[in-house]
Amino acid sequence: MTIAVAGTEGIERYRALPIFAELGDSALRRVQELVTEISIPAGQVLVHAGDPGAGLFVIEKGSVLIEAPGRPLIEVGQGDFVGELALLVPEATRSARVRAKTDLVCLAIGANDFRQLIRDEPGIALAMLPVIAHRLWSVMRS
Repeated sequence: MTIAVAGTEGIERYRALPIFAELGDSALRRVQELVTEISIPAGQVLVHAGDPGAGLFVIEKGSVLIEAPGRPLIEVGQGDFVGELALLVPEATRSARVRAKTDLVCLAIGANDFRQLIRDEPGIALAMLPVIAHRLWSVMRS
């Protein structure tokens, strides 16, 4: 795994991701200050089920597999995010294992920074709602 602070590149990189697309320049600069870019090789596990929620991962390149016991395998990729439920529900732990299917570049935001960011920039939470609702709907109908 390679970790680099992502603050040295332009904010347009973040605007290209749906979760941040509607934010203004000042909010994107704030995101830029908070994220850490992580490069992860195919096969490596990002998150284990049962772990406490330590952060959110926004997938910039590549795809991951979400593996929950008794549930169909889910693949998500560029522009998607994982790890949000364990951050949005204070007593929750990670509900699934997340493993890199391909080489991966993602943007990590720590739990406390993420919570403050959605308080300050509610547009991020609004961008997340349809994705979270669709995921819950999919689980409930399976």
